[in-house]
Amino acid sequence: KLEGLKTIAVTTNGINLTRLLPRLKEAGLNAINISLDTLVPAKFEFIVRRKGTNLSSKATVLVLAGMCVLYLQVNCVVMRGFNEDEVLDFVNFTKDLPLDVRFIEYMPFDGKYCCFEVLLGQK
Repeated sequence: KLEGLKTIAVTTNGINLTRLLPRLKEAGLNAINISLDTLVPAKFEFIVRRKGTNLSSKATVLVLAGMCVLYLQVNCVVMRGFNEDEVLDFVNFTKDLPLDVRFIEYMPFDGKYCCFEVLLGQK
């Protein structure tokens, strides 16, 4: 451990986290940000570009929240036409869990071009 270093965190989609977590904790990990943009299994597979994941990030969130051994945060990027209808589902899923949820605005950049059609403002 480095002197003065208080937090060692990782951001992940959670797919390999349960397998790697013991070694990460041994190395000093004390905070996890899980990127979970959807609670729908088919959409999750589309995002992570892997079939058969069976929404492992949702399961990982539940396992980690139940362990309560690390600071846990869920980041959800809200996108028009993709998951804006799931915001209340996220609230219901996480409201009684010991974690923080951040709804993040989609950053509309694709190389040199903007993708404003998926931007969902706070209206």
